[in-house]
Amino acid sequence: MISINNLSYRYSRKIELYNGLSMDLLPGKIYGLLGKNGAGKSTLIKNISGMLFPTTGTCKVFGMQPRHRQVDFLKSVFFIPEECYLPKLSIKDFIAIYAPYYPNFDLTQFSSYLGEFGIESSRHLHALSFGQKKKVMIGFALSTNTRVLIMDEPTNGLDIPSKITFRNMMNDAFHPDRIVIISTHQVRDLDELISSLIIMDKGKVLLHEEKEDITNRLLFRVSDKAILNDGVLYQERTSSGWASISENRGGEKGYLDIELLFNATISNSKLS
Repeated sequence: MISINNLSYRYSRKIELYNGLSMDLLPGKIYGLLGKNGAGKSTLIKNISGMLFPTTGTCKVFGMQPRHRQVDFLKSVFFIPEECYLPKLSIKDFIAIYAPYYPNFDLTQFSSYLGEFGIESSRHLHALSFGQKKKVMIGFALSTNTRVLIMDEPTNGLDIPSKITFRNMMNDAFHPDRIVIISTHQVRDLDELISSLIIMDKGKVLLHEEKEDITNRLLFRVSDKAILNDGVLYQERTSSGWASISENRGGEKGYLDIELLFNATISNSKLS
């Protein structure tokens, strides 16, 4: 479990991003971390991965504090940043150097992922395009089989077929003991994968809820005209009509429009 308790992070004496942030992230879930630019998403995942340290409060990953950089912690967490800066090595040499740091790394699994992405293991990393580098890092990250996997905009740089391949890989590599956190603006690429949503704004968590609980409580629909009744919590005009969120009073099993929910939550509607 990842346990964040009363965390604050201060960039300078005058700029404090969080003020007493607390939440728990549980194994067996894929968390979608959403927010506008500057909402605090990147700083949060860097605190979890041990790249930044809390000013006050604690962040614990399976009982370990990332700031201590313990060996057991480092081999249990893998983080893919949005920009991939890779060494001038062949893929084979990269694996030979870095895979031993992760006891559960599976070379067969990695080779399979490279094949699915259409990348030969004999290639050199510096000769790859941005999208190809991202594919190598995704394949490596999934093959480490770490207990915590954090991805910042993993689908940036991927073409449409590769995004489908990525989703299939995620389903293949996921297991009940693993915590996956995906920070993204590309929600339509990942809405099938995400099991729990975290929406942040200005360093605060506005929503932290399971997708199933959201669809049990709320009803998403599109209509030709704006709906005028008290049951509508939020609506906006789209290219296909009026998209709305209302109370799910009838217990219908509907779909979840993450973009619409995000806009509703950020706008300080009745949902937040």
